[in-house]
Amino acid sequence: MSDEERKDDDVQPDDLRRTLNDLFGKMQGMSFHGPGMESPAAAEPPAEEARRGTDLVFDFDYLPRDIKAHLDRFVIRQDEAKKALSIAVCDHYNHARYLRALEEENEGKLPEGIELQKQNVIVVGPTGVGKTYLVKHIAELIGVPFVKADATKFSETGYVGGDVDDLVRELVQKAEGDVNLAEFGIIYIDEIDKIATKGEMIGRDVSGRGVQTTLLKLMEETEVPLSNPMDIRGQMKAMMSMQRGGGSAKESINTRHILFIVSGAFSGLEKVVRRRLSEGQIGFGADPTERPMDEELFTQVETQDFLEFGFEAEFIGRLPVRVVCEKLTAQDLENIMKYSEGSLLRQYEREFEAYGIDATFENSAITKIAELAETEKTGARALMTVCERLLRDFKFELPGTSVTELKIDGELLEQRDERLASYRELGKQVDVARARRALDTFCRDFRKQHGVELVFSDEALARLAEQAAEQGRSLLQLCRQRFRDVQFGLKLIQKNTGQERFELGVEAVDEPDKYLSDLVVRSYRGAAGGAEGAPGEVPAP
Repeated sequence: MSDEERKDDDVQPDDLRRTLNDLFGKMQGMSFHGPGMESPAAAEPPAEEARRGTDLVFDFDYLPRDIKAHLDRFVIRQDEAKKALSIAVCDHYNHARYLRALEEENEGKLPEGIELQKQNVIVVGPTGVGKTYLVKHIAELIGVPFVKADATKFSETGYVGGDVDDLVRELVQKAEGDVNLAEFGIIYIDEIDKIATKGEMIGRDVSGRGVQTTLLKLMEETEVPLSNPMDIRGQMKAMMSMQRGGGSAKESINTRHILFIVSGAFSGLEKVVRRRLSEGQIGFGADPTERPMDEELFTQVETQDFLEFGFEAEFIGRLPVRVVCEKLTAQDLENIMKYSEGSLLRQYEREFEAYGIDATFENSAITKIAELAETEKTGARALMTVCERLLRDFKFELPGTSVTELKIDGELLEQRDERLASYRELGKQVDVARARRALDTFCRDFRKQHGVELVFSDEALARLAEQAAEQGRSLLQLCRQRFRDVQFGLKLIQKNTGQERFELGVEAVDEPDKYLSDLVVRSYRGAAGGAEGAPGEVPAP
């Protein structure tokens, strides 16, 4: 055997380990460890630390009315949905606390005959009525991790699309790696109606039936690996675990206490219900009126209707709590803007405030916005669409002008062009006090940065304010652009004469380069002969 071959055979494990670390060391901080080199992940976390997150869950002492009162602060209407969700959440976490107490009394095992069905929830309602908002604020109140996803992005394992198990893994990320806390999180899946299968479909329905089958396993109780076995990172983690003898760290998450809430618009379900109800009502007593799904009609929904809509019996059976969110009217949208703590109006007021404009919404404007939003038929989401369309030009043209107040009323929304023109004229007027504050800010920053004091005359201030208004810019922006290079000349003058304070007039504003050039020339003359000015003072041009 040659020396070259012998060298190849003598590759040491440490060398191989270093090579692998170079290749995969940047993949979520993974590293390889040899015998006797314990990985930080291999050690079991202290019992107190492992229980810290779950203590939040098992201190749960909310009543259904407490949760509903919290939701009332953010979501307008939807009273029945709030009640149903509040009861389901309280029952779910009370059951989890009860089971944990039994396990502690029986050395980690549940007594025989103890069965508690999970109160997973299905929510029916059109877009923009607050379904996601309800679930999000419940999770925030309780303090558990919350994951939201759309059912349309998932597919059965092995096909193109996301893996539904990733939802459970994402809970661990939201819990900052606390697996024990993640096991009591909430998973919310929207657009669940999109994975309903149709009876006339031929062949395997990858995006529907397969996803339902996978989800129903998660909604009961199963163990989900913390690493996706189809992902290279998951494979490398498994290799590392095998190398160090398996370790004792938790490698999976149990879904027994994870609450699943699914929702969708279920367009067409109302037809299924009406068709069933109308059977046997043919004749003079029949009601041919087409009505959307509402609370009254939803109370008539049966499991058979969901099956006919395209859901598997096992899947819909794991969603025992069923609620409907009502369509929002113009009055509901108006109340959302007035009374919700997450009102869109507060957002717009903050956005205008960032430009120094105090914006206020009058009742006439709120009513008008709500009426227009109702015609969009996208629920509360339409409020942003309408506001952006109506206020876009004001947000574009008013910042940087002298306008400091914007009164948004019904007349402004109906006569936007006329009111915008009047605000343009108002913006050209000089607000002397505001301009002086902006100029003082510029001078203070300039002295702090360059060690030179600038003093502008009243005439110079007025000229700057007029030019800033004409250009639709703030006076501070104009000064920073116009005088961005004067420090070089002023520092040269300071070196020649020792002068640290410079008074600038209109001529310095109109032609700063020429004015500064003249000052520099005079500073050299003064430094050479001292005849044209006292030491430390540049003679005025």
